[in-house]
Amino acid sequence: MLAELTFLGAARNVTGSCYLLESQDTRVLIDCGMYQEWKYQGRNWQPFPFAPESLDAVFLTHAHLDHCGLLPKLVREGYQGKIYCTQATAEIAQIILLDAAKLQVEDATFKKERHKREGRRGPYPEIPLYTVEDAEAVAPHFSAVEYLSCAGINSNIEGCYYEAGHVLGSAVIGMNIRKDGKNHRVIFSGDIGEPDRPIVNDPALFHEAEYIVIEATYGDRTHEEHKNIDIQKQLRDCINRTVSAGGNIVVPSFALERSQEMLYHLNELFLRKEIPPVPVFLDSPMAIRITEVFKRHAELFDKEMMQRLRQGNSFFSFENLKMVQTEEESRAIKDVKESSIIVAGSGMVTGGRVKHHIVNNIRRPESTILFIGYQAEGTPGRILLDGAQEIRLLGQMYPVRAHIEKIDGFSAHADRDGLLAWLADIRVPPRCVFVTHGEEKAATSFAKVLNERTGWIVKVPEHKDTVELV
Repeated sequence: MLAELTFLGAARNVTGSCYLLESQDTRVLIDCGMYQEWKYQGRNWQPFPFAPESLDAVFLTHAHLDHCGLLPKLVREGYQGKIYCTQATAEIAQIILLDAAKLQVEDATFKKERHKREGRRGPYPEIPLYTVEDAEAVAPHFSAVEYLSCAGINSNIEGCYYEAGHVLGSAVIGMNIRKDGKNHRVIFSGDIGEPDRPIVNDPALFHEAEYIVIEATYGDRTHEEHKNIDIQKQLRDCINRTVSAGGNIVVPSFALERSQEMLYHLNELFLRKEIPPVPVFLDSPMAIRITEVFKRHAELFDKEMMQRLRQGNSFFSFENLKMVQTEEESRAIKDVKESSIIVAGSGMVTGGRVKHHIVNNIRRPESTILFIGYQAEGTPGRILLDGAQEIRLLGQMYPVRAHIEKIDGFSAHADRDGLLAWLADIRVPPRCVFVTHGEEKAATSFAKVLNERTGWIVKVPEHKDTVELV
């Protein structure tokens, strides 16, 4: 047997990515993500099904919370080794984990007080999953790996990093396992981006692998309906209509990549004078800090973005952009008389300042809540997109009178055809492809299509399934 692979997260659901790879005397973890879907959040509190101190290494694909969000828990419970990732991922992950810790402390305090007033207990412990100190303890474990470079654990196993085209610093990880003088490759896709997206480079392609673990967030659909539609046109139309009605545009946005991409498109529209010069509030200290990481790592930008920077057209700063740091500044946004664009976290409305902005606008028919990212099942964002007439936010029910819209063209995930195209360069059929990181319908649909088109063996593992790689 070459190795054993256990699927500890993102199996028939989207979040909580975590894979345990055991080969000979070596145990490594690929990703250690947090569950964000409501019905799976209880798993975040469960003990790890392995002893954290027994791990030899952790390989991190990128800094999104559903891939790195349980690292503080892992370290607190005994992990002592290195966490390999790109330098940009290390810097961004530290920002995201600290923010997540602060939010968990705040939410735990808020919920405890609210439940006490209501005379009830919530379904999860009213203590934070981890603290700021736990998040800070992760930083010394990060060890940077450049693209097209490898981190060797011992003579038997190494992890190599390649562009994933998803977010700044994101990677596909190729685990090379040596046995009996031969090299065997297991590819972990992480999240695969769409080609030709702004700012980041396209995903790397591969010619061979014996086993592939591939995401399927959009495995049951294509982005064909918006591939030929200009994102900026959709954004322009939404903004102009809302401003004409006297409302605000509230954009729940992920602090990593999506917020920067939104600023990129807004800057382009302002430069062409296609939208009025309304104020744009980036109300996310985390997104602001991550934007600073973007500034430090321009070497990771694609050619088009580098050309814009040389021309002085930077989305990092433009005349109407206001960076909002403090809570007082955030609260003051509701008093702004003119229409404005408010970009705030979190992207799925599961926490953060965006909840307050939505509360201030959800009852206003002239305002728009504009989604630009994936909304996991059960999250407030998904509930709004599914057409809810009312929604519970901050402990109260609110009628939904604002426009609820979504621009799919912002997707940082490849669709079904994009995933198939990414696999098309594989010249020798792999022994098996494991489809993960997709809701059950999406994962099983993609597995069926991939099998029909290639004849490859394709499986959709269940949570905690262990398979032998031979």
